[in-house]
Amino acid sequence: MVRLIAAVLLVGIMLFVARRATVVPTRGQSVVEIIIDYLRQNAIYGVLGEVQGKKYEKMLLTMFFGIFAFNITGVIPGLNIASTGLIGVSLILACVTWIVYVTNGVRTHGGFGYVKHSLFPPGVPMALKPLIAVIDFLQVLIIRPATLALRLTINMIVGHLLLVLTYSATNYFWVQAPSGFNLAYGALTFVGILFITCLEVFVATLQAFIFAILSAVYINMAISEDH
Repeated sequence: MVRLIAAVLLVGIMLFVARRATVVPTRGQSVVEIIIDYLRQNAIYGVLGEVQGKKYEKMLLTMFFGIFAFNITGVIPGLNIASTGLIGVSLILACVTWIVYVTNGVRTHGGFGYVKHSLFPPGVPMALKPLIAVIDFLQVLIIRPATLALRLTINMIVGHLLLVLTYSATNYFWVQAPSGFNLAYGALTFVGILFITCLEVFVATLQAFIFAILSAVYINMAISEDH
């Protein structure tokens, strides 16, 4: 339900901004345009180049905004859970990246050419080529998508647990505990709530950006001429 709410709100906001776009942008349009332009220059064109970047920018921009929407629900009262804190969601997103970079690598180099491009980089001594091939095979097939999914999920789980801890402690000191220094302790844990909430907003944004830029890096590694 939280995932559906986040998706509907994201699509609704984007449609609202797009349909009311003007030459002289409003504040909301300016915010969206600044974010998109920053992502294009730093996470897409800066990695893939403008020519290749234009082919993948819709996917990468959608990933960033979608992941951010799924992340930020973890700090919204009444929702209080990040959809990306469930490994299934992160795995699906990582699989999308994996499918895109493998299929486009095959299209660019051909089936045999992509295998050679990925597993047998030039300049490696012959004695080390079997070992490098095994490592690169595991990296392309398992390590890249696994680390994408795990990094995102673990960060969201840890943030959620920290929020639960500070909320629970504040509730205990202010509501359940015997009288004493509980107000002071509760005030301290309440400050912890505010700090962790701000930190989670930052982490929600950062993890969405990292996922998008790493996806761009993996695509670039698959389609570039150099390994």
